[in-house]
Amino acid sequence: MPSDSKLLIESFLDSIWLEKNVSQNTLHSYRNDLIKFESFLSKGGKTVLNADHLTILSYLSNLLDSGFSSKTISRNISSMKSFFKYLISSKHIDVNPTANIDSPKSGLFLPTTLDIDEVDKILNSPKETHYIELRDKAILYMLYATGMRISELVNLAKHNLDLNRGSVKVFGKGGKERLIPLSEKSVEMLNKYLSSSRDILCKDRDHMNIFLSTHGRQITRQSIWHRIKVYIKREGIKKEVYPHTLRHAFATHMLNNGADLIAIKDLLGHKSLSSTQIYTHLQQEKLKKIYKKAHPHAK
Repeated sequence: MPSDSKLLIESFLDSIWLEKNVSQNTLHSYRNDLIKFESFLSKGGKTVLNADHLTILSYLSNLLDSGFSSKTISRNISSMKSFFKYLISSKHIDVNPTANIDSPKSGLFLPTTLDIDEVDKILNSPKETHYIELRDKAILYMLYATGMRISELVNLAKHNLDLNRGSVKVFGKGGKERLIPLSEKSVEMLNKYLSSSRDILCKDRDHMNIFLSTHGRQITRQSIWHRIKVYIKREGIKKEVYPHTLRHAFATHMLNNGADLIAIKDLLGHKSLSSTQIYTHLQQEKLKKIYKKAHPHAK
């Protein structure tokens, strides 16, 4: 039996076909975009009726991270905006979660990123004296040092890690392997975690995975995201941060400090350079803001 979300999607498609006389190709695009979105929601235990602004941003970030083109992401934004306007007009929801999400004129979805001070606050928030927070600190340093996906981090095994050489072997989408260097600070935090906290979390069992839950099992993506939100709230960071934000911060800060775009592509595990080029646009947006603020004729 179709879910309520799928029934609402079909109802929306019928509505625009009848009222706007859109083409079959347009209907097909809407259906593909919205069914893909519904699948993402169901995996997180949500429906189109309780999806919020942060959920939408998280989904767009997921599309970007999956290597979809900027044109495709922009089209998905348009599909969701039309769909949620329909849900508002048909009184299924009261608040439109896409209201403040614009389809950029450039056709690019620009993800929220953190500045270096904000990242430092998050990294330094967990207390090393508490075994769970020490684990979290090692996780945060690992994410920011490598730019890896949370899904890649939860699957890391002990044999993937070479702390003597300061590197980690990551298996990305499609099982594609890449070797990523680690920062000195991330190695330090990993050593501290592995020599103390992890033994407590193991609960006298042998585990292949590096990062474990408080139940002595492989930690989940949901658990890591929950823990990240704890430190964001603790540090009073008001930006809309979502699971891939540290990955975006890694790429943006690397680019701002002179890293080659192709090197960033390889570190992130992107299939094509077009996915990585989003960060050059983030850099250009930052330069525009600096220009407008500093140039006497810009105001």
